[in-house]
Amino acid sequence: MPEYGYFLSCEEFGPAELVEQARMAEQAGFTALWISDHYHPWNDAQGQSPFVWSVIGALSEAVSLPIETAVTCPTVRMHPAVVAQAAATSAVMTGGRFRLGVGSGEALNEHILGDAWPPAHVRLEMLEEAIQIMRRLFTGEEVNHVGTHYTVENARLYTVPEEPVPIDISGFGPKATSLASRVGDGYITMMPEEAMVEQFRKGGGGAKLVSGGTKVCYGPDREEAVRTVHKLWSNQLLPGEMGQILPTPSHFEQLEPLITEEMVGENTVCGDDVDDHVSTLKAFADAGFDRIYVNQIGPDQRGFFDFYRTKVLPQLP
Repeated sequence: MPEYGYFLSCEEFGPAELVEQARMAEQAGFTALWISDHYHPWNDAQGQSPFVWSVIGALSEAVSLPIETAVTCPTVRMHPAVVAQAAATSAVMTGGRFRLGVGSGEALNEHILGDAWPPAHVRLEMLEEAIQIMRRLFTGEEVNHVGTHYTVENARLYTVPEEPVPIDISGFGPKATSLASRVGDGYITMMPEEAMVEQFRKGGGGAKLVSGGTKVCYGPDREEAVRTVHKLWSNQLLPGEMGQILPTPSHFEQLEPLITEEMVGENTVCGDDVDDHVSTLKAFADAGFDRIYVNQIGPDQRGFFDFYRTKVLPQLP
């Protein structure tokens, strides 16, 4: 049976709010946490972007739930040796309840130091090499590495968990999914696509953890909820590679007129219809996902958690 978790949005909320949401999630019956890792929000309306590793430290004291980044890009903005140290410390602080979700990233977050933003196939090469480095560092042994993209010299992590940090790989297309199946401890995607789950499992992923997530906007007024999503998260409906190549929040804002409120209403669960919320999450369960995370868009977090605690979670498989 799948587990259901809550997806904390670092783009939309500050550190104290995220910690309080995690507490409410645990009280409501969610059994795991995802947390996004961004340097910028997608647009200025979202308005936040705390350093995820500081927030994870606070979460480790506030709740007893498993925590995973969804997802960290360990290739450009932060060197994989530094990400490995952050992940290992997070795993120690949570008593082994931390998983590192990784992906090939977006220019929005990763180009800030002036580095060139590589094409997708190079980013996947970089990600695979980064994972190799991090896994070696998780052993606690000294690591020296001279590779295609990274150099590591006399690096050793002294604070490491008893078991290596599991690394789950995000994939939205066949190539990234293939990488996840070959080298990942699990697979992450954001659409309930059974074909991608099957590719992961048949390609070498087997029975490893498959996790997915979605965004909703609970509220008694569906039209208001649609407007909230349109204002804050219309970027999630942009087509193609725009989400990976646009460099600033203002560029995403320039494209917002392409997304209508009608499009939002057709593609995002809005309002307080229990069946709509249940069917959206069941679609992931039916596609073979092991963990399914949901994020509430907008300020009515308390209403969302009460709604899910009393009406939605009890109806899920």
